[in-house]
Amino acid sequence: MTHINVLDPGASPLDYYGFELRRLREAANLTQRQLGDILNYTGSLVGQIETARKVPTVEFSERVDAALVTGGLFSRLVELVLRSQLPAWFRQVAELEVRAAEICTFQTHVVHGLLQTPAYVRAVLGVLDQSDLEDRTAVRLARQRIFDKAESPVFWLVLSEAALRQEIGGREVMREQLAHMLSFEDNPRINVQVLPFSAGAHPGTQGSFNLYRFVGDPAIVYTEGYGSGHPSANPDTVKDCSLRYDHLRAAALSLKDSAELIRRVMEERYGEQRLA
Repeated sequence: MTHINVLDPGASPLDYYGFELRRLREAANLTQRQLGDILNYTGSLVGQIETARKVPTVEFSERVDAALVTGGLFSRLVELVLRSQLPAWFRQVAELEVRAAEICTFQTHVVHGLLQTPAYVRAVLGVLDQSDLEDRTAVRLARQRIFDKAESPVFWLVLSEAALRQEIGGREVMREQLAHMLSFEDNPRINVQVLPFSAGAHPGTQGSFNLYRFVGDPAIVYTEGYGSGHPSANPDTVKDCSLRYDHLRAAALSLKDSAELIRRVMEERYGEQRLA
């Protein structure tokens, strides 16, 4: 267990966050319990975050900033903390998401992480590993903050119909997830197209992939396997995947028809069960 008196603020973003939280709390002459009462959290949680044993959330950070009048310090720090908690092989992807002007992704079996709901995230991440599930869920959801930026990336998702019908987390979780995707119908910067089963063979049969496009920098293709990621800026690879993506988007349903299919699956497959 990390002892608070030997916490090294230079060890990691999480340690630095905890060190600063303790320093500013003590400067305000507050105990952990008193600060917890102000924030509507337990003093124990405050202590765990101060000793780098618990990952802070965005909401916790915003409340601390308001309570200790920090000028937004912890709201800025928490983004670094959450990004540092991603698996090492995935951190580069999070950086690409932050920098990208356009993100194009094709997904075969699950909804892309940037559009996942909290319950769906927990169901996906909890398979075979329930450890620190709430912290890992918060870390994944934090990536979605890129859509809150003044100039958010344009996001295109081509999603296999299989992902709509693969029941992850149960009926209610899936209903909520599909409803969440429908909530972007009028958002021109977040676009969802469904590749229906009727499309047959298609250019994405080799698997999911992402294309990241930037202002002034070469595009990058990203694929992943079990516990590993494979980014590539090779021009031939980028050209090939760009062509594949164009054909996938052409084979997919229109934005309007995709929304209709999502709505139909949501109601027919995950709607209220009626007794005969």
